[in-house]
Amino acid sequence: MTAADLSALEKRLGYQFVDKSLLIRALTHSSLSGGREDVRDLERLEFLGDRVLGLLTAEELWRRYPDYEEGLLAPRLNALVRKETCAKAAAFFQLGEHILLSSWEEDAGGRNKKAILGDVMEALLGALYIDGGLEAARGAFALFWTPRLEELAKYHRDAKTALQEWSQRKKLGTPDYIVIEAEGPAHAPAFSVEVEVKGYEPASGGGRSKRAAQMSAARAFLIREGVWDQHD
Repeated sequence: MTAADLSALEKRLGYQFVDKSLLIRALTHSSLSGGREDVRDLERLEFLGDRVLGLLTAEELWRRYPDYEEGLLAPRLNALVRKETCAKAAAFFQLGEHILLSSWEEDAGGRNKKAILGDVMEALLGALYIDGGLEAARGAFALFWTPRLEELAKYHRDAKTALQEWSQRKKLGTPDYIVIEAEGPAHAPAFSVEVEVKGYEPASGGGRSKRAAQMSAARAFLIREGVWDQHD
């Protein structure tokens, strides 16, 4: 990896490392080290970066949604720190072209593997934290996560969570789920459920469990009110 490569990456990150070895280590996949003690790979930085990302995400959610309880914040946090989201961040910063891999992992398409990209992104956040403190890591977070917070979280929420968030934003209280019908044998039950939100017509749904029926009813409500579309 050349100095020009590092410089281009630092420019995209908006941060210049004092200790360049930290950046190189964050980009060094374990397939290259192969257990060798003279090659320092990303795994320890990944461990740290995962916690840094969790803190930055929790802080952003806490500030952005002052009225949300923990039950509404947790699903969003989980969506924002998951490996797939980190892989999207890695693609945003074009990390794939800079990863240091073994030849066999390279041949196996390692530069495009979501798991590897996600690990590298977490390691990079760890490296930023070690080199420049929380503010350095927050700078990268602000470039990718902050402006996409709603977009990244949206499709990883279940229907009940989404309806509860929507209802709470409108100050309508918590939706009520009422079992209308339960039938069928014990090994194959069927439930019908209605969900009620203050000021709105109930919506109904069915499923093989109460939770599945509740999900179905919540989804029907969200689609009917134009909060979700048919593909959500």
